[in-house]
Amino acid sequence: MPDERSAKERWTVDVETALVPEGAFIMGADDGRPDERPSHSVYVSVFRMALTPVTNAQYAGFLEATGHAAPRFWSEPRFNAPDQPVVGASWFDAVGYCAWLSTVTGEQWRLPTEAEREKAARGAADPPGVDGPTVQDAPFAVGRFAPNAYGLFDLQYNVHEWCSDWYDARYYAASPARDPAGPDTGTRRASRGGAWRHQIKTSRPSARSSLDPTFEYNDYGFRVVRDT
Repeated sequence: MPDERSAKERWTVDVETALVPEGAFIMGADDGRPDERPSHSVYVSVFRMALTPVTNAQYAGFLEATGHAAPRFWSEPRFNAPDQPVVGASWFDAVGYCAWLSTVTGEQWRLPTEAEREKAARGAADPPGVDGPTVQDAPFAVGRFAPNAYGLFDLQYNVHEWCSDWYDARYYAASPARDPAGPDTGTRRASRGGAWRHQIKTSRPSARSSLDPTFEYNDYGFRVVRDT
């Protein structure tokens, strides 16, 4: 018998979030890589961030509801456990998921800016390193280790996470002091966090990365945020 419920009724997703309060923090690191300099004070408005990256279970609802093409690694057993972060989603796929989630929940979801992502990763203070597995052949299930001071999981390890910004290695020298959103144009999109494929799997909160937004890598995922 056909399911006569609306798409919104069938696919509303309950996303658990934590509040990241407004305020200033020191973004970047003068002792880090060149693209992390100069360190500078940034004021970020309050927002809510998903506790974990988007999982395969969450992404499956998006695929079924919209008919969107599955990510590149969707059928591979190493990467398709329901509680693993979805990987192989391009930046455009991630933006599409945010648009769908906004439609079915009636709330405005999006990718975080680099500034929001770094503030969240700092967790009110620079967190200690996370002792993750030394050998991995795939991402582990989300939420495996303790959360940071904001209650957020997996921000420094497991998979790189797309940000909304275009990437510019020299952006910090000219970025605004309040709610920077990245340069107006670019060729690569910013990303943050460590990843399971790297020899050093834990990333400092200030460490930056980037990728062509069309690329689909098995150590790239994303998480969502919304304004309060």
